[in-house]
Amino acid sequence: MPPRKPRGSYAVGDERRQRILDTAVEHFARNGYHASSLARIAHDVGITQGGLLHHFRSKEDLLLSVLGESEERDRAWVFSDDGLTDTRQVTAAQHVTAALKLVALNTTRPGLVRMFTVLSAEAAEPGHPAHAFFTQRYARLVGNISGAFRRSIDSGEIRPDVDPVAIAEEIIAVMDGLRIQWSLNPDQFDMVGRLHAYYDRLLRTITTSETGLPPA
Repeated sequence: MPPRKPRGSYAVGDERRQRILDTAVEHFARNGYHASSLARIAHDVGITQGGLLHHFRSKEDLLLSVLGESEERDRAWVFSDDGLTDTRQVTAAQHVTAALKLVALNTTRPGLVRMFTVLSAEAAEPGHPAHAFFTQRYARLVGNISGAFRRSIDSGEIRPDVDPVAIAEEIIAVMDGLRIQWSLNPDQFDMVGRLHAYYDRLLRTITTSETGLPPA
């Protein structure tokens, strides 16, 4: 049996909460954290600021909810086809597939991409409310990606002399750089194509078979 959908006031509350999150993405993308206003976000949602605070205790709570829930939805979505729920099981090949899938999705949601770009830069300041989130996020990404490549080293798919942590840090830097360039010129910059070409070159140099990706 499929799970029952919430009814009545619960459904209204869930729908309103999601509208707040979606509207906050646009405000944080456009204005950053400090210049965004709960009052303006509430106005654009069509509720009072008090109504917004019924769902989120503060602007910081809203910010961290937007970031955390967006990342969790993406993680669940990119691995849904493989039935993977534990990123500790992912191989290098599965990481590449998931990364390309996620970047393709990101081309359909420029507001979310801009928000992560703006906030990750702002969060370099230690006092920023998202500083800990992004610090932990990058550490987690390095751990997950390096783990995937380490498993492929152990299976013999990738050369044993490859440093999986260095590869993970390089991949994240490339993806962040491509995201910034695409945000500046989304109509002209092929983010998915650039990432596909990068992974193709990378795999040809580190796999034992010296095999890259099939054509996009």
